[in-house]
Amino acid sequence: MIFPDANMLAINDKRFVPFIAAEAIQTRIQELADQINQEYADRKPLIVVVLNGAFIFAADLMKNLTIPCEVTFIRVASYTATESTGQLRQILGLSETITGRDLIVIEDIVDTGLTICEVCDQLRSQQPASIAIATLLFKPTALKKSIDLHYVGFEIENRFVLGYGLDYDGIGRNTKDIMVLEE
Repeated sequence: MIFPDANMLAINDKRFVPFIAAEAIQTRIQELADQINQEYADRKPLIVVVLNGAFIFAADLMKNLTIPCEVTFIRVASYTATESTGQLRQILGLSETITGRDLIVIEDIVDTGLTICEVCDQLRSQQPASIAIATLLFKPTALKKSIDLHYVGFEIENRFVLGYGLDYDGIGRNTKDIMVLEE
């Protein structure tokens, strides 16, 4: 159950406090979009959104892209409660042919790197021209597998976050700010 307070959000047995304000998120997304617009000015990338967590980030990013692009969605799961299981289950795959296409994979958060590495390995098996990764959040100290992240919104410490698409047991995605688990 959610009990909003000006500075706190309670979901089930956890309490979350403000971490990254909505205004800072929007400013950073515009900067990332500007970079993508420059780097893909002469190409038409396929934006591959990893559901569920990246849908809000992807929507706001897409609104700021001025290049021709297409969008598709994949759905994967690797979290149970507040911990990454490290095991990827691809639930919904691509319906588009990606061979020879430039892909930009949109992820909400990269922590261990295991999920996004597996996603990219599965995509590479279909021989795209290129794969770039855009993530809203990156936890470098949690990384277990090296990954080249092309676009990073914010580097954060290894703490559990929710909001702006990220959830705790399916709840909390709809907050405008990013919240962090209270210590």
